Amino acid sequence: MAGAGVVAGLGIARTGVLPGAPASVTAPRPTPVASPSPSSTTTASPPVIRSFVSTALTAPHVASWFTGPTGAGLLFIGPMGHGANGLIMDNRGEPVWMEPTGSGVTDLRVQVFEGQAVLSYWTGTGTGGHGEGKGIIKDTRYRTVAEVNAGNGLQADLHEFTITPAGTALMISYPTVGRDLTSVGGPAQGYIFDCHVQEIGIRSGAVLFDWTASDHVDVSESYLRPSDNPKADGSSAAKAFDPFHLNSVDESGDALLVSSRHTHTAYLVGRPDGDIRWRLGGKRSDFAMTPESVFAWQHDVRRRPNGIISMFDNHYNQGNTGTSRGLLLAVDEKARTAVVMQEFSRGGHRGDAEGNLQFLDNGHVLVGWGADPAATEFTPDGNAVFEATGLGDASYRTYRSPWTGRPGTVPDIAAIPGNGSTMQLYASWNGATEVAKWRFLTGTGPGSMSEAVTVPRRGFETSTAVAAAPRAAVEALDKSGAVLASSAVIATA
Repeated sequence: MAGAGVVAGLGIARTGVLPGAPASVTAPRPTPVASPSPSSTTTASPPVIRSFVSTALTAPHVASWFTGPTGAGLLFIGPMGHGANGLIMDNRGEPVWMEPTGSGVTDLRVQVFEGQAVLSYWTGTGTGGHGEGKGIIKDTRYRTVAEVNAGNGLQADLHEFTITPAGTALMISYPTVGRDLTSVGGPAQGYIFDCHVQEIGIRSGAVLFDWTASDHVDVSESYLRPSDNPKADGSSAAKAFDPFHLNSVDESGDALLVSSRHTHTAYLVGRPDGDIRWRLGGKRSDFAMTPESVFAWQHDVRRRPNGIISMFDNHYNQGNTGTSRGLLLAVDEKARTAVVMQEFSRGGHRGDAEGNLQFLDNGHVLVGWGADPAATEFTPDGNAVFEATGLGDASYRTYRSPWTGRPGTVPDIAAIPGNGSTMQLYASWNGATEVAKWRFLTGTGPGSMSEAVTVPRRGFETSTAVAAAPRAAVEALDKSGAVLASSAVIATA
């Protein structure tokens, strides 16, 4: 994915060479003030996968600490290998929503579509460094309101699913095509992944823009060679060479800013002609780069106001040394210079694939370390104030956003018999953000249920002991005590 990781459990391929190490400023580790660590009575590590009684959904065990106020909202991650592939969680690592189908998920985040906050993500199948699937848009009740496919016979890749203010989607695709690779030491009748960037009308499905990397970028710009990996040497379609590896597309007026991981370059692509207006980084950079501003294997390149370009600079590949960083470059397009404005690194975090950088509304910066399964929130001056670790085996991107979810489903409830006179009840409601309390009901049947106890919500799943009864149900209450939803009535034995 993103250079290569793939959806949960399929692993991460790592290839390439590093063009030089950047300067790095590491923030000191703050003293934790909140951490869901194991009990002090044992030194055993918690299970990797966290399970529940009231639902079959699972999530990774996430540890976190924070030293002060963070940006508003919940965290949106795509943990690989452990539990749900799409996860919304709070600052404590407590799940709020787990993608319920087990589908591969990347780029889970909150966006705006048709004037409303929506939950969006890519879903599909990872195929060894990229993916084949579609974009999904859900409303606050987790109902699918749109599915977006790539056009012109292509499959949507896992790296990007951005909704624009015009109601279109920016997506990437990785078709396999024949290509003469003798210029890079490969076969004359070779094969490559020839990346496309597409803009798709979300409602119409129309292809509004389709840019093909090989029409504008020569394979010799790549820092990879077919000989680097016998499994991707371009000798057959099954061993396609990946010279470009596009992994982000950002709208910038009448142009798109496109990140190519394997050429270490960001391309400003004009619309509608598709011409490259400039290259930032790589072998053919149009900008003078200082040693500190050189980046490599980058992800999530975005154009910001006032001449700033942000990215996650992986700057590390298997077999090399280096430290990854969130990077802000001050780019002067007239003078053609690019210098480091600020960088965010911490504790030796390095992700050889994946990763992102997000600006938060309070001025903080959130860095997702990608294949290094962690995320850190920094103040504007670079001090770390929050960190979560254990985000599965990796998380392609990590975001923080306000989100209010009221699922279209009903709460889940489960019962476990106790000592004969008691039983333990468990309640959860996947995706609900407004539950303050749970009112547990017991009785002999649907017409005879009465309150047994009301307790505060305690994390994703709340449990309590009550007197044994043949039937049980639960009501989700908001902070004012109003009933948000009621579960089904279940038999307790």
